Amino acid sequence: MTRAFRLEKDHVALFVRVTPNASKDEIRGLWRGPDNEERLAVRVTAPPDKGRANKAVLKLIGGALGLSKSALSIAGGEKDRMKTIAIAARADDVVSALEALIGEAGSGADA
Repeated sequence: MTRAFRLEKDHVALFVRVTPNASKDEIRGLWRGPDNEERLAVRVTAPPDKGRANKAVLKLIGGALGLSKSALSIAGGEKDRMKTIAIAARADDVVSALEALIGEAGSGADA
């Protein structure tokens, strides 16, 4: 299991690195920080203005996981590029979908 997400008591915490104002909405794969932390690299066309980028991130990830965007919320880093997303759904389903999503997107993303 990757460190880009963690099982919590009542949700799955997904750690993402967001690039707003991108040319297209996409999930780029795993991003590794200087301290070897792993995050899912996500690019969205929306600007980081009035929560637009946050909404776009939730919609993109929710769609990729087959979940409604109401099942996802920003749990940390609302005004930061590094965010924590809480996913309120059956943990087994979410973990399987995240592992498949990360595997499809690959690793080494430059976000």
